[in-house]
Amino acid sequence: MPEFPDNNIDVLTESKAKLEKPKLFKVLLHNDDFTTMEFVVWVLEYVFLRESAEAVAVMLSVHNEGVGVAGIYPYEIANMKAEKAMNLAKAREYPLLCTVEEE
Repeated sequence: MPEFPDNNIDVLTESKAKLEKPKLFKVLLHNDDFTTMEFVVWVLEYVFLRESAEAVAVMLSVHNEGVGVAGIYPYEIANMKAEKAMNLAKAREYPLLCTVEEE
């Protein structure tokens, strides 16, 4: 009769890790008296990849309400896009302010 291995052997079991969706953050553009509407529309199209009509709608929200949502992204992407938009504005001597807040 064949001999079976000892039953006290550790067996690896496969476990599935449950991944959670990352929290999302809003990138907000704030109104000021110096940044032109055309530049804000350009930033929305170039950095946030908005269509022309969407960019104009967000720009009008910024102009009329004082703040507008440029986009909603995971934290790292939201921060990167906000910094990129402010760097582009700074290079053109505009005081555009972008902030990131949790959705």
